[in-house]
Amino acid sequence: MNLPWADEIHLLTPAMPSVGAVPVVWAFPNTYTVGITSLGYQWIWGMLAQRTDVRVSRWFTDGGEPVPEPPELVGFSCGWELDYPRIFDLLEQFGIPLLSRERENHHPLVFGGGPVLSANPEPFANFFDVILLGDGEELIPNFLDHYQEIRQSDRLEKLLKLAQIPGVYVPQFYQPIYTNITGAIETIIPHPDAPSNIQRQTHKGNTLATSTIVTPHAAWENIYMVEVVRSCPEMCRFCLASYLTLPFRKAGMAQGLIPAIARGLQVTNRIGLLGPSVTQHPEFPELLTYLNQPEFDAMRLSIASVRAATVDELLVKTLVQHQTQSLTIAVESGSERLRQVINKKLTQAEIFQAAQTAQTGGLKGLKLYTMVGVPTETETDIQATINLAQELRKLTPRLRLTLGCSTFVPKAQTPWQWLGVNPLAEKRLQFLGKQLGKSGVEFRPESYKDSLVQALISRGDRRLTEILLLTRSYGVSLGGIRRAFKELKGQLPPLDFYVHDNWVENAFLPWQHLTGTVGLEMLVSHRERSLAMS
Repeated sequence: MNLPWADEIHLLTPAMPSVGAVPVVWAFPNTYTVGITSLGYQWIWGMLAQRTDVRVSRWFTDGGEPVPEPPELVGFSCGWELDYPRIFDLLEQFGIPLLSRERENHHPLVFGGGPVLSANPEPFANFFDVILLGDGEELIPNFLDHYQEIRQSDRLEKLLKLAQIPGVYVPQFYQPIYTNITGAIETIIPHPDAPSNIQRQTHKGNTLATSTIVTPHAAWENIYMVEVVRSCPEMCRFCLASYLTLPFRKAGMAQGLIPAIARGLQVTNRIGLLGPSVTQHPEFPELLTYLNQPEFDAMRLSIASVRAATVDELLVKTLVQHQTQSLTIAVESGSERLRQVINKKLTQAEIFQAAQTAQTGGLKGLKLYTMVGVPTETETDIQATINLAQELRKLTPRLRLTLGCSTFVPKAQTPWQWLGVNPLAEKRLQFLGKQLGKSGVEFRPESYKDSLVQALISRGDRRLTEILLLTRSYGVSLGGIRRAFKELKGQLPPLDFYVHDNWVENAFLPWQHLTGTVGLEMLVSHRERSLAMS
C-alpha cells in the first residue's frame, strides 16, 4: 500500500546518509494514521533522520518507506500494551524470527522503547534483542554511537557491548529463577558480564519534544504538537505518566515554547499543547496571554486534560477564542475520600468552579475522566461519582456533560503495582452507566475486559511468551487470553495471579532489576500512606 508521504510537511531537513550508513527501520505497531500522530514516534524519527551515519525508513502496519538494503536495526515505538500482535506481524514481514534466541548473525537487532517497555518489558523480553529504558534524548545517540563501534562484531559480542550502555537492557542476559513453574519469581540472575541493575535514563533538559512532521493524514489532522511538560507533580498513586517519568520537567518559555509554536504556525494553524498536566507549567498563564494576541486569531488550539484547580477565565477565554469547544479534566472519582487515597489534590468546590467557569466562558462541553475499582473503593464512593455528575448537570445545564470511566489497572513502577484489579469493577461500570443514563450524562466506559488484558501485560513476566504467541490465533481479547491460559495450564501461574491477586510487599517483582526514577522504598511508602487513609 502506498502511504501518503507526499502530503507530509517536515519541520526538519533530514541529513543525507553517508556511504555505509547503518540501515534502520523505525516501526510503529499500528497504522500510519495512528503512528504518525504519536509525538514520541515522530521525535525519535527526527533524531534518526538527522544523523548522517543512519539511513532510516519508517514502517507501519499498512506499509512504509522503501528499505534499500537489509536493515541492521529494526526498532519499535511501544505505547499501548495491546499492540503486540502487530509487532509480530511486522517482524515476519521483514523475515525476522519472532524469538530473539532464534535469530542469527545475519538478522537485524530488534530494539524497542516507549512507556510500555520502559515500565515492564518482561512479557516481551523473548521478542526483543535490546530494550531502551527511558527518554530517547539520552538513549538514542548513545545507542547508535556504540553500535557504530561494534558493527562488524558477531551478534553475541554486539549484545554484550550494548548491555554496558546505561539504560540499555539486553533481556537474554538476565535469567529469572522461579520458586516453581507456577509460582512467583525468586530472583533474577544476570550474566557475569552484564550489569546487575539497569537504570532508566532521564532527559533533564528543558528542550522537550515537538512535531517533526505535519500531515493531513494524522488522526488529528494537520496538528503540530508541542510537549509543554513531561511527567506530573501530582503523583496520583496509579499514574505511570507521573512515577515512571519523574522528575517533573517543563519546556522553557522564551527559548522553547514560543519558538516552537512559531515554527508550527508556519505550516499549519492547528497547535496541540501536550503533557500530563500542561496547565501546571509555571508560565502557562503567560503562554495563554501570548497566544491571545490578534496575530494568532486564526489558530486552532487543543490542550490535553487539565487540572480542575487551574481552570480559570483566561484558560476558557483562550480555548473559546481558538475554536476549542470543550474542556477535559481528570477527577478520578466523585468521592473526596477516594481522591485523597489516590493523592488527587482536588476538592468538590474546585470541580464545581471549573464547570461554572467553563459554562460562563462559552465552552459547549465538559468531559470528566473517572475510574472504578480503585483500591479501598466502596459502593458509597461509586454513588458519590453519580451524585457529582448529577449536581454538575444541574449546575451547568448548557454544558454537554460526558463522563469517561476506566478500570484501575496496576502499573509497574507505581505505588499500586502490588494490587490487583478489583473484580467488582465490571458491575460498578454497569451500575454507573445505568444511573447516569437517567441523568442526561453521556457515559463512555472503557472496556473492562481490555483492562484485564492490560493488567496481565503490565504485571507479567517472561512466562507469558507462549500466551502472547497463542493469542495471535485466538485473538487479543480476554476470551483469547483465557483460552491460551487453559491450553498452557500447569506451565505458568493462573491468569488471576497476574491480574487480580494482591502481591505481598516483599514479593520479587518481574521488573525489580530495572530501576525507575523512584526507588522501591519510596513506592512502598507511598502505597502505605495512601492505603492508611481508608
